Amino acid sequence: MKRFSFSLQLLLGLVVGVALGFAARVWDLDWLATTLTQVGAIFVQLLKLAVPPLVFTAVVVSVANLRNVNGAARLAGKTLFWFLATGLIAVVIGIVLGLIINPGQGVTLSTAGAKAPEHVGSWVDFLTGIIPTNIVTAFTELNVLQIVFLGIVLGATTMAIGEKAEPFLTFSRSVLELVQKALWWVIRLAPLGTAGLIGKSVATYGWDLLAPLAKFSLGVYIGCFIVLLAVYPTLLAVIAKVNPSTFFRNAWPAIELAFVSRSSVGTLPLTQKVTIERLGVDRDYASFAVPFGATTKMDGCASIYPALAAIFVAQVFGIQLGIGEYVLIAFVSVVGSAATAGLTGATVMLTLTLSTLGLPLEGVGLLLAIDPILDMMRTATNVAGQIVVPLLVARGEGRLDEAVLNAPPQPLDDAPDSAPRPSGEPAIA
Repeated sequence: MKRFSFSLQLLLGLVVGVALGFAARVWDLDWLATTLTQVGAIFVQLLKLAVPPLVFTAVVVSVANLRNVNGAARLAGKTLFWFLATGLIAVVIGIVLGLIINPGQGVTLSTAGAKAPEHVGSWVDFLTGIIPTNIVTAFTELNVLQIVFLGIVLGATTMAIGEKAEPFLTFSRSVLELVQKALWWVIRLAPLGTAGLIGKSVATYGWDLLAPLAKFSLGVYIGCFIVLLAVYPTLLAVIAKVNPSTFFRNAWPAIELAFVSRSSVGTLPLTQKVTIERLGVDRDYASFAVPFGATTKMDGCASIYPALAAIFVAQVFGIQLGIGEYVLIAFVSVVGSAATAGLTGATVMLTLTLSTLGLPLEGVGLLLAIDPILDMMRTATNVAGQIVVPLLVARGEGRLDEAVLNAPPQPLDDAPDSAPRPSGEPAIA
């Protein structure tokens, strides 16, 4: 029973949050709605607080640690290939669903008050935004893409310098261990955060807001379910020779936390823990692939959602899309997925898609209100994909421990012990 305690706690938090949210909405309990909002906001803020040092040190150490991995370039190439391939499958599913359900047809929402977001994603912004103009602002403004860039550069330079860079790597490993330990304490508060986040959504939105957008919302959830329960299991069974039920049993805590926290980066320590300690992926490889995926692998946010959203906006504004536009949607979704950068929300990716297609950016305003509800399922799909790809690559490269994979799921009550270490270096207690 103990090994399932964390999942049961999350489930209890979900049920309590829904009940409290409905109570606050039905009986107009402003104090309860405010309390739920504050509890959820504090939990998300605690997750965000750890993001800059976690992402930076994880990327630096992961890239540097590739020097201990035979065939590192081949591993990185295969990982990127599967990221792109699964992203393409997801966006095709999103487009096909959009053409079948026509999410924007019959929607009577007024577009008069819809406003374009202040910050609009564009290819120029995306490409120029990768390189920070100031190292400090990359961290203070929480620009994850720039932090990833800095981490990759410094990780690569440590590989080039060699022994002289070891003090810096030792420091980075220590910081990574400290941040993961602290973030694990935050993750243990997830049941409370779940109650706050879910309760706030129910109290604020209810069904009144979802009703006009029910077809679109349903499409996003169906698309994510197809990827999560059909595409991934098929790839696991055929390519990785892994029983899908074994995968979901072992990976479920990370997928569940992603659903309630809406943050791939915030879920990163747990994602890495289940990938290594429950699914048997080689530690050195997983220490590179999982952090890399947490900032770039977004099948829910960057593939399914923008495809459906673009079709929805086009139909609401009476704009006809052709084959060329659908190909462009697929291209933007697959290539631009790093723009989502592992944080809550996919507004940047959506504005990037709409601006590339020339669709009205005011359409974003129509979807922002229900974004938290959609983002839960999108992020769960993202994190599942971030675990599936390392499994696929690890199987092909002989880096999958069958004994760990098929063993009963290990308890998740202890902090992750998943920071990469040089060969032969003992784990930090």
